[in-house]
Amino acid sequence: MATNMTTMTDLPPLPQFELYEVPNLIPWFPDFYLSLVAPVIAYWILSIFFHIVDIYDIWPQYRLHTPAEITSRNRASRYEVCRDVLIQQGIQMVVGVILGVTDPPQLMGREQYDVALWATRVRLAQRTLPALLGVMGINAASVAKNIAGSHPLLAGALAGGHYPFLTTELAGPDGSVVPAFATWELLVAKAIYWLVVPAIQFALAVGFLDTWQYFLHRWMHMNKWLYATFHSRHHRLYVPYAYGALYNHPFEGFLLDTLGAGLAYKLSFMTARQGIVFFTGSTMKTVDDHCGYSLPWDPLQHISGNNAAYHDIHHQSWGIKTNFSQPFFTIWDRMLGTMWVGETASKYERSRKNAANAVEAEAKKPSAQAS
Repeated sequence: MATNMTTMTDLPPLPQFELYEVPNLIPWFPDFYLSLVAPVIAYWILSIFFHIVDIYDIWPQYRLHTPAEITSRNRASRYEVCRDVLIQQGIQMVVGVILGVTDPPQLMGREQYDVALWATRVRLAQRTLPALLGVMGINAASVAKNIAGSHPLLAGALAGGHYPFLTTELAGPDGSVVPAFATWELLVAKAIYWLVVPAIQFALAVGFLDTWQYFLHRWMHMNKWLYATFHSRHHRLYVPYAYGALYNHPFEGFLLDTLGAGLAYKLSFMTARQGIVFFTGSTMKTVDDHCGYSLPWDPLQHISGNNAAYHDIHHQSWGIKTNFSQPFFTIWDRMLGTMWVGETASKYERSRKNAANAVEAEAKKPSAQAS
């Protein structure tokens, strides 16, 4: 079996590389500034879209609340909401500057080297196959010898990553012949480098942010002082609407949203480009969660059960101690028993009727005073 094991000299050499600065996504606009403004632009574009839908009542069949409820139930004016959101976004941009200047330089040029490095790891991992198959009573060397003629690549893998027939000639005057990677090894390495690793980074960032926000959010509800001092401001919107998503006390907005997202970005070792996607995506998800519409064709509302309908329950007086999870998934609510499990249709209908009666009564006041 030892004769089937590769040695370190059997490994294909890693390519040389030269680093250079990553070009800007928008040639005339530096990525540094794009990372600051992209979440803000996304916030207001999506918010204005839903605001237009609200004003012209385009999809009344998908509304969670009527216009009368927005008028009669909310305890914050549109001006107050807009003002506090702009303050929050100013804080976000300051933190974004700090994150940007502490990031390492964004360089490229070593992509082929990194893919080859992963291919080397794939090759080294194959060295464990003979021993693993041996535990199951399979003689890997014998099987590899029998199929070497018909399936040489499979035989090489079973032999512990031994591919003497895979070689390439190095460029240059000497033209040395060196070992080469199998096509499947490079494909696996590219999938790991371009797909698996970024997916793990985003999963870690999402998991961290969900965890951070769930426990701090829940704490702000369970602690009376924290709720009265900070979090109660957000709940002045009993009927959430899109651009009220970041309507918070500035300290809460910094702690819950800005700091949580910043730490998720740093701890997952994202690149600046990944950060732009993460921050912009989480911003859009937060706006959508407060949009006030249950839209069957909205992809953001079908990523998970944590959507506008789910979060709206948390904004109601009868659901305020439930549905703390935000912004992505409902895992913590499910695990810790804080998910709303009751009936909601009759409660929403009662709120609509009460709001309609309040608006009607308010409309009659001038005529009553004139008489």
